[in-house]
Amino acid sequence: MVAEKSRIKNETEKQRWDRNFADLLQELRVAQTGIQILFAFLLTLPFSSGFPKVSQFQKDTYVVALLATAAATAMIIAPVAFHRALFRQGRKPELVRYAHRMATGGLGFLLVALVACVLLVLDFILTRWIAWVFTGLAAVFFLSFWVAIPWFRRTWLDEDAEEEDEEVSGGPTLDRDA
Repeated sequence: MVAEKSRIKNETEKQRWDRNFADLLQELRVAQTGIQILFAFLLTLPFSSGFPKVSQFQKDTYVVALLATAAATAMIIAPVAFHRALFRQGRKPELVRYAHRMATGGLGFLLVALVACVLLVLDFILTRWIAWVFTGLAAVFFLSFWVAIPWFRRTWLDEDAEEEDEEVSGGPTLDRDA
């Protein structure tokens, strides 16, 4: 970790933008696989034998899940298309900023899609009020790990990382690039 901190400290601005974009693409690869599986499942669902038996509420929930998944897919893949459009124009900072916003929007739509899918399945197999309770718990769970913990964690100091920073630089520092 110390070697990585030293390398990051000595990188140029161009290298930092390249690293940030590479990191973002790695994160998107993880999300993209899950979204593609969910989207494929949702696209085949209406053609299954049990689908005609669902209530109007369940059909509406399905439409929300399907459209949110389509939006998440579009926004998660958008940074790749954006990169193609800006390729070799020297606009990596702009690309990274917009790709970050696209990825964040895609994760927001994915959150809606996952919660709607949980509601759809639970409403199909349980009573509606129990489905709503468990769906609410699922939403809180997702929001805790995707929003609350990162939001509150952004201001915490990691004592081990702070000690490593001091070893690299010879004095106290605060890394804001993480």
